[in-house]
Amino acid sequence: MLVTEIFRVALEAIRANKLRSFLTALGIIIGISAVIAMVALGEGAQRTVQARLASLGVNTLTVRPGQEFSGGVDRGDARLTAKDAEALMREPEAILNVSPVMQRRIQVEYGTGNGNLNVTGAWPSYFSISNSPLAAGRIFNQNEERGRRRVAVLGATAGDTLKASSMALIGQSIRIQGVPFEVVGVLAPKGSSGFQNPDDGIYIPLSTAQFRVFGTDRVQSIDVQAVSESQMDAALGEIDHVLRREHRRRPTQPSDFSVRNQTTLVQTFQETARTFSFLLAGIALVSLLVGGIGIMNIMLVSVTERTREIGVRKALGARRRDILLQFLIEALVLCLAGGLIGVGLGVGSAAALQRLAGWNTAVSIEAIVIAFLFSGAVGVFFGLWPARRAAGLDPIEALRYE
Repeated sequence: MLVTEIFRVALEAIRANKLRSFLTALGIIIGISAVIAMVALGEGAQRTVQARLASLGVNTLTVRPGQEFSGGVDRGDARLTAKDAEALMREPEAILNVSPVMQRRIQVEYGTGNGNLNVTGAWPSYFSISNSPLAAGRIFNQNEERGRRRVAVLGATAGDTLKASSMALIGQSIRIQGVPFEVVGVLAPKGSSGFQNPDDGIYIPLSTAQFRVFGTDRVQSIDVQAVSESQMDAALGEIDHVLRREHRRRPTQPSDFSVRNQTTLVQTFQETARTFSFLLAGIALVSLLVGGIGIMNIMLVSVTERTREIGVRKALGARRRDILLQFLIEALVLCLAGGLIGVGLGVGSAAALQRLAGWNTAVSIEAIVIAFLFSGAVGVFFGLWPARRAAGLDPIEALRYE
């Protein structure tokens, strides 16, 4: 028999039982659509995490006070001050920018509006380190920081808590813990990072925060920006050398501070998101394998039902490989048709999740191609046994079958 004739006979067999063919392919349809949707969901989550963490700053290191011990007794957190940040900038090599940071949630008022907002005291360099561009106005300068000026920069949505638009507050006076501050600028929106939302924050000069608002010269952390990503390790070594010298730590003593690498944090979240993507895809693949088993089961039933037909074909000269190819084509067509429909449903489901549920999804061409090819592989794998069983029937016994 010609290949085209075999293909035509296989399609006719599928069309002869439309409902059963559809129900047989339903497992593949559900499996493929689930794979596409789950992979799109995982990929979207990974991209979201990457974008939000990258928005916190590039090539950044965060120095935090460690635990201080005396005679084996924990004396609490060690001390970090603005002088440590100044020491890092005296003769920088791998360090580009530094900013000490102190934060606290404080009562902020404007007119009749008030609320607890995250107030950050920092140097002007903080905005470039944290990748925080301006939307309007200006940021405070070094002279205002040294002069303890009462000026503030608002996050994009900080004004909402104060019952006013952040843009409308430029040039106006707000009260932070009862102290009046002039709003001089508004930052562009960045979105929540999962840990905090910089859009809801208020940023003031560090010296003003220390002596007019917080009442302490201690800082919670020091943000450090390396010259480039390749210089991160060199910047880490430079921080360790300078701060150990400033804190008079002997070689045998452990450091009384810790340094967190922002790049490592991003990579950790990316790996976590990727692991969840594989987990979701694996769960979806189980339904695809179940669909393949369903196809094998129906094909075995089909072989039993068409035993006499197989005997007639063999009696008329059909070879073993012709019968094998016919049933294999039937299984392959069912799986590929189900895969094609499943791809459409999967892409549509991903779009629906993004529009209705607000989840970020990203459908990749690679995932579509792999899922479609996998459906074909399922058809070949699970269709091979029924096809070999049909091809191995004895024509005489098949003709006698009732």
